[in-house]
Amino acid sequence: MAGARQAVNEARRIVVKVGSSSLTTAAGGLDADRVDALVDVLATGRGADKEIVLVSSGAIAAGLAPLGLPRRPRDLARQQAAASVGQGLLVARYTASFARYGVRVGQVLLTSDDMSRRTHHRNASRTLDKLLAMGALPIVNENDTVATDEIRFGDNDRLAALVAHLVHADLLVLLSDVDGVYDGDPARPGTARIAEVRGPGDLEHVEIGSAGRAGVGTGGMVTKVEAARIAAAAGIPVVLTSAVHAADALTGRDTGTYFHPADKRSADRLLWLQHASTPQGSLTLDDGAVLAVVERRSSLLPAGIAGVEGDFAAGDPVELRDTEGRAVARGLVNFDAKEIPRLIGRSTRELARELGPAYEREVVHRDDLAVLRP
Repeated sequence: MAGARQAVNEARRIVVKVGSSSLTTAAGGLDADRVDALVDVLATGRGADKEIVLVSSGAIAAGLAPLGLPRRPRDLARQQAAASVGQGLLVARYTASFARYGVRVGQVLLTSDDMSRRTHHRNASRTLDKLLAMGALPIVNENDTVATDEIRFGDNDRLAALVAHLVHADLLVLLSDVDGVYDGDPARPGTARIAEVRGPGDLEHVEIGSAGRAGVGTGGMVTKVEAARIAAAAGIPVVLTSAVHAADALTGRDTGTYFHPADKRSADRLLWLQHASTPQGSLTLDDGAVLAVVERRSSLLPAGIAGVEGDFAAGDPVELRDTEGRAVARGLVNFDAKEIPRLIGRSTRELARELGPAYEREVVHRDDLAVLRP
């Protein structure tokens, strides 16, 4: 773990994600002492040479008690109402708590759409960078008041992984009510904490639980491990531990589970394309095109397309499928859906002769294509 501790200590820009269960009571409502305890750690860990971005859940949970809701509602409309009330309470509590240290905070609310559309993606990146440059601490949350089922991250763990990549973080710390990944149910005797994960194979035979203890959040260990894998694959080290061990996590002590980063960072656009985009349609590829796209990382040409579904416009994300219907990649398409049928199975040279030079190009360029499976 010596190398892992060194990587944590050397991190200069850190994204910290905290879950609802670490900030609120099971009945709903913010726990001021828990918020203050987290802020104490973050304000202390933040210094002249370190920047922190906080991805905080808790808006919906914070709005339950004020609205007289006994538990987290299942329907989207009441979730949005609770988030509307709770988000203000959450940020007000953070603002007051960080003010004890003279730290200003800035609220950044995102939807999946903001991460999957390139212009929104760039704007979010600029905003976060400017807040950090001006000495403020950004507090990021999903914009639950307007997000629909189709454009939701589903949990803030995945959002945190994408934000870590967006701001080019040196470290992602995922805080919850469990102090790491275990090789079995942590409540049972004999199970052990997994201190390090060097790759997917290290967790191949580990059964990971899906539900949190408190019942006010949406994630569980499954979403946290998936978020850790996304960030690690993008070249960002991850520490997954409980909120009570936040100080240890930020100072490189042996706590939680450390996910080693891949050697190379993914390209920004490919990461959001793979993990944050919502496909607007699909293209079915013949066997040769699947081989070219997946194995050779080639662009998708019209000749390799066997079918099209959906109603999409040029520039939208689409899913690329094999002949069995399995998704093999996602990409940004260069043509509208209504144009594709006349292109299917034809060479770009033939299309250029018949339809003009604008049709002598790839349907999906390799720079706008993310492979989903090896």
